[in-house]
Amino acid sequence: MRNKFDGRPAAGRGAPSAAAPLEDWLRWQEALHPLSIALGLERVREVAARLALPATGPRTVTVAGTNGKGSTAALLSEIYLAAGYRTGTYTSPHLLRYNERIAINGEAAPDAVLTGAFAAVEKSRGATPLTYFEFGTLAALWLFRESGVQVQVLEVGLGGRLDAVNLVDADCAVITSIGLDHVEYLGKDRDSIGREKAGVLRAGRPAVCSDPQPPASIGAHARTIGAPLWSYGRDFHVQRAADFWNWHGPDTHYKKLPPPALAGDIQYVNAAGVLAAVTRLHPQLPVPEAALRAGLVRLRLRGRFERRGNVVLDVAHNVEAARVLADNLRSLAPGQCRFVIGMLSDKPVEGFAQVLAPLAESLYAAGLPPPRGIAGAELARRLGGCGVPARAFDAVAPAFAAARADARGRQTVVACGSFLTVAAAAEQLHG
Repeated sequence: MRNKFDGRPAAGRGAPSAAAPLEDWLRWQEALHPLSIALGLERVREVAARLALPATGPRTVTVAGTNGKGSTAALLSEIYLAAGYRTGTYTSPHLLRYNERIAINGEAAPDAVLTGAFAAVEKSRGATPLTYFEFGTLAALWLFRESGVQVQVLEVGLGGRLDAVNLVDADCAVITSIGLDHVEYLGKDRDSIGREKAGVLRAGRPAVCSDPQPPASIGAHARTIGAPLWSYGRDFHVQRAADFWNWHGPDTHYKKLPPPALAGDIQYVNAAGVLAAVTRLHPQLPVPEAALRAGLVRLRLRGRFERRGNVVLDVAHNVEAARVLADNLRSLAPGQCRFVIGMLSDKPVEGFAQVLAPLAESLYAAGLPPPRGIAGAELARRLGGCGVPARAFDAVAPAFAAARADARGRQTVVACGSFLTVAAAAEQLHG
């Protein structure tokens, strides 16, 4: 199933039935609003009220940020599952199947469960237009309530202040690293973007920022509204050894923890923020130390420096994420890599390529579908500005096949630049 739908069905068609295929529901949702992204909470709050949402039962952890949201949400869910809580997790985008976005107790929701939730949202929607993301957010919250989850981990889709997820008052909000992404919606500098992300904070409720160098706007907003904020390096920090690490907070310490199961130095930073959130919620959601350890070991997340033989799949698509990817590749093995890159038109192509260029033997520019995808020829031209040869391909599959053939199993092939790129490469590996 595609990660993003390329076209829109004709408006005005009635909603599918609850028994209709999931694909029909997803295509139909694309027609409900003239824009794929329409920030603001008025419409989604209106429909949520008719659904009696947000529910008051589950404790909520909201995760905002530019990079690190997915691994943070995944680790939070693993820890609360290991502690015995019935847990709901809402993330986006998906890699291969929409079902990945909504999970209960670590299991992706089946098609029939999702379409049932969609039907419940549609029954209450009336004439209010909803975006694809807003519809899915309401369906997730409805499903978590109906399933009786005790903890819901909600990943913000874009920004924070005006994102549909922000209709829920988080019991604890986590802000991960802040970078330059979606600048047309969030602002052109880290301070502006941080201010938008900080919109998920709530007065009097604990907040955590795991960015080691956060923009000043996050702390300023926390002080303005009276949200007690813990920051990485100030209120909590880590000490690393060869095969374990220690976490230190104001009054709590965890020693000789197993390394996070995801690769890369940044995962210690993300995990530190998770442990801070869990610690701050301990009075409401007690978690034994054994559950922290189990969660770190069980942590899995597709497409985050995922290694398959000599292939690396990584959904990095901005400059900050490219730096993390480059650091991980340097620690993996010496030698240059062959990069299969497909990107969307709103992403920093030139900056992304400049970061990866020192590690690149060659670049394979893979065209992604319109309207947002960059065609292969145009992408090759822009990538080539970094000084590394770039070949153009119409799609990911032929680009990935060429890179693997050229590597001959001796060089690392890296698929990156977009969830769409990684999804297509992963499908080739499965095939």
